[in-house]
Order: sequence, then structure tokens, then C-alpha cells
Amino acid sequence: MSASVTFYFSLLSPWVYFGGPRFQKIVAGTGATAIYKPIDVLRVFRETAGAPLGQLHPSRQAYRARERERWAQLLDMPVSAKPRFHPADESLAARMVIALDAQDHAAAWPLAQAILAAVWVRDLDIADPATLAQLASEQGMDGKALLAKAQEPATLQTFTANTDEALAAGVFGVPSFVVGSELFFGQDRLDFVERALRA
Repeated sequence: MSASVTFYFSLLSPWVYFGGPRFQKIVAGTGATAIYKPIDVLRVFRETAGAPLGQLHPSRQAYRARERERWAQLLDMPVSAKPRFHPADESLAARMVIALDAQDHAAAWPLAQAILAAVWVRDLDIADPATLAQLASEQGMDGKALLAKAQEPATLQTFTANTDEALAAGVFGVPSFVVGSELFFGQDRLDFVERALRA
């Protein structure tokens, strides 16, 4: 039986944007099963004494900006220095990914990556339902139907449960990966994720 890895993520994080494609390659290369769990990262910050980017000390913000530039160059992935719509309310976007994952697991991550690129490359507002419908349509999906599914109470319950589960697993930021009972935090820890999946 193949190993599985639970991927806790936010659709606002540049580190999720950078790590997503490499995570997909690791999953494909190891034959692992990926379990996608979009979470409410602001709630996670509140409950684990963390802070969103805008509340960090200026020196921390400056360093993170430089790190984004370094990773963008290393991975050859474009990134906006100051995205126009960051932060934004990501809850509806997260619920769209959850709704799609329940219908078509293979399509869930491509949509998530497109939403991340919308924030960090295209300067689009992922809190806007019309923008989300457009992004889904660009992926060959019925954006309006997916939006309707995203707004169902059961989908919201899943989003909340994902966040509860993440907190119980010790998650304090994103991206976070759990293999077995072991937690790995950060897209720069993907080598360790791969090692754990191959063990």
C-alpha cells in the first residue's frame, strides 16, 4: 500500500505557491496519496501565537520579501513583490478547492495552484466570486456550479474541520505536511517529506 501525505495549506501563501509544483512531483515520483486540506491560516496564527505577514516587524517583512525573490529566481517562478490583493479573504476560494476535491481529486491541486498564481502573479482578487468562477472556467470547470457547491454548509464544515485537524496535528503555519505522525513545516522541507514517503 502506498504512503499518504496530508498537505495543509493556505491559498494566500507564497510558500505554498512555490512548493506546490515540487510537491506534486514528489507525490508522482513516490506513488504517494496526497490528501489536500485547505485551512484557515489566520485562525491557526491566532491560536498558535503566530502573526500574518502584515503584522510582522519591518525587518522580518523585508527579509521575507527578499526570500520570495530568491525562491522565485531559483525555481523560475514569477512572483509579484507587492500583490494588489494580499491579504484577501480566502475562505470561499478554499471551499471551492474542497468542493472540487470531493468531485475530482486530480483536478483539485491544479485549481489551487491557479488560485495561488492569481494572487502572486496575476494580481487578482480571490475574494471576488466572479474572479473565482473565471479561474475555475480557465481550468475547464463549471465555475458557477463549483461556487454554489462551495457555499453549501457541508463544505464550510469541512473547511472548519480541516483547520481543527491541522491544529490538533501541531500545524502552526503553511505549507505543512504530515506523513504518518510526523509534521514537516515549510516548502524548504520538501526533501524531508520525500524521504519520509520513501521510508
